[in-house]
Amino acid sequence: MAYRSPVALAVVLACSLSAQCGQATEGPEFTVYAPDYFASEWGPGPGIEAGFENTCGCDLQFMTGDVLPRILMEGERTRADVVIGLNTDQTARARETGLFAPHGQDVATLTLPIEWTDEIFLPFNWSETAFVYDETRLPDPPDSFQALLDAPDDLKIVIQDPRASVSGLALLLWVTAVFGEDAEQAWEKLAPKVLTVTKDWSESYGLFTRGEADMVLSYTTSPAYHIVAEDDRTKHAAIFPEGHYFMVELVARLKGSDQPDLAQQFMNYVLSPDFQGMIAEGNWSYPARLPADQLPQAFRDLPRPQKTFFYPEEQAEALRQPALDAWLRAFAG
Repeated sequence: MAYRSPVALAVVLACSLSAQCGQATEGPEFTVYAPDYFASEWGPGPGIEAGFENTCGCDLQFMTGDVLPRILMEGERTRADVVIGLNTDQTARARETGLFAPHGQDVATLTLPIEWTDEIFLPFNWSETAFVYDETRLPDPPDSFQALLDAPDDLKIVIQDPRASVSGLALLLWVTAVFGEDAEQAWEKLAPKVLTVTKDWSESYGLFTRGEADMVLSYTTSPAYHIVAEDDRTKHAAIFPEGHYFMVELVARLKGSDQPDLAQQFMNYVLSPDFQGMIAEGNWSYPARLPADQLPQAFRDLPRPQKTFFYPEEQAEALRQPALDAWLRAFAG
C-alpha cells in the first residue's frame, strides 16, 4: 500500500540490515513478481532481498510491473515463484486462475483491524485510504467526506485512475461504501475539484508535494514518512467520521514454482520479525504482524479512523465494474 516516497532514505535503512546489500548472490534463482515501488531503491525490496538471501542460499530476483495483469497473461507459463503486492480488490480474479498454493501460515497472529482467514493470500502490510493535505496550504481542511464534496470547486485534489491503480480502485469502493446508491452523485460533486487523474500513486503524490494540489488520495500512514524522513509535521491525513477504506497488501506462492521449497521458505519469512520490521519505515504502512506498542513512535502517534470499510473479495469484484462505470460517467462530463 503502499505508501511510498521517492527518496533514498528507506534503502539506506534497509541496506543497513545486511552487509550483503548490493552484492551478487550465488545459488538457485528465485523469482518474485512485485510492483515497481516495492523493489525500487526507496521501497522495502532491497532490504527484504538481502535478508532472505542471508538464509535461503538463493539469488532472489524481483521482476517489477503490474503484478495481476502479468499473471493473468502468463498463466501457467509464469516465471514467478511468489507474487507480492496484490490486494483484496484483486484477489477474486487472481484466485480464479487456480495458480496459487496455500501459504501455510498461522494467521491468528496477525495484527490487522479485521479478522483474516484466507489460506492462499497472506497479508504483509495494511493501511486505510485517506486524503492527505498540507496544513500550510490548507489550514481548514474538510472534516468529513460530505464536507469534501461540498467544498468550493477551487479546492485542488489529485487522485489515481482506478483502471490502473490499486489506490484509485480503493477510492471507487470507498465512495461506494460511504454513499451507496448516491455514489454517482458524489462523484459528480467531487469531479470539479479534481485537478488531474494520474496513472499511479507516485505521480499524484509528486504533484502534491510540489505544491500543485491541496489534497491527494493516499493513505492514513503517509504522514509518517514526512515525520520520520523530513522532520515535517505539516502533512496530515484528513480523518472522516463516515469511515475509511481498508487496504491490505498480500503475498502468495505459485503452485507451479520450480523452487517450491524456497517459495514456502519465503512465505515463512513474510511474517518474521526481520521482514515485518522493514515494513513501517520501508513501505510506510502498518506491518501485518506487529503489535501497536512495537511500532515506531511516528506510527503510534498517527490518528486512526473510528470506522473501517472492507469488502470481501467477491463483493469487491461484484461492485468494481458498476462503480467504475459511475466514475467514468461523472468524469466524462
